[in-house]
Amino acid sequence: MKKAEQQYKVYITQRNDTWDLISYKVYGDEFLMNHIRKANKDFLKIVSFPSGLVLKIPKIEKTLKEELPPWV
Repeated sequence: MKKAEQQYKVYITQRNDTWDLISYKVYGDEFLMNHIRKANKDFLKIVSFPSGLVLKIPKIEKTLKEELPPWV
C-alpha cells in the first residue's frame, strides 16, 4: 500500500511574518506551526520573514482534541 502523497498550498510571506503568525493566518491556530516548519526545512533559521518567500503549507486535518480548549 502506497503512502498518501502530501498535498500543499502555497503561502507567500509578508514582511515580518513569523512561523506562528503564518500558522494562525492559514490554519487559525498558531500552535500548528510545526506542520509548516517540517514542510519548509530550508527556512528553519528564519525567525522574522522578509516579503516574497514562497512556503509550502501542508493540508492537515485537525483532530477533535486539537479543536477542544486546553482545559478539556
